[in-house]
Amino acid sequence: MKPAGVVLNDTERLQWDFTPLASVGPLRFGMSYEEVAAALHPGVSSGGGTDRWGVRYRWFHLPTSHGQALTTYYAESGRLSCIAIDAHHGPQVTMDGLRLVGRVPSELADQFVDYLLSQGLGEAVRSSQYGDFGADQLGLVLRAQRAGDFLLTRPVFVAREWADCVCDVTEGAIPDEEWRVYC
Repeated sequence: MKPAGVVLNDTERLQWDFTPLASVGPLRFGMSYEEVAAALHPGVSSGGGTDRWGVRYRWFHLPTSHGQALTTYYAESGRLSCIAIDAHHGPQVTMDGLRLVGRVPSELADQFVDYLLSQGLGEAVRSSQYGDFGADQLGLVLRAQRAGDFLLTRPVFVAREWADCVCDVTEGAIPDEEWRVYC
């Protein structure tokens, strides 16, 4: 078994697809916590809490992970509204063949902008106050997470209801708890 601090390579990760504003792998926005836990794996371990604004969150270890693989955030209704994939242990999530997890941010940023341009969404490119690229139209922000002396991508996906200002740390709906994750 690998130590918790080790970054998984792509062949060791679950392989998931992203459908903007709809789903990430087996998770669909709008699911309850119980539905999320059942979709991930029977008996999957988790923990969580509530951030200072009252947003509930849960983190999950997956059968392939050696640490937290993903964190889910829930709207007041109790429905899944946000999914953050851990750069170290999370599944590899692709969008039209573009790998989004555990990448060097500067390399993925160029590919992400090229992707948006190819989709006619060049004006959709946004940057957070921390320099993370994203797009409201996709409900996606490509955050950075430390991996020793390096930074790797930790994508955060949101439901349509949370997509407005997805890159804005102060005005967007992504919980404050998520913006504080760096390790």
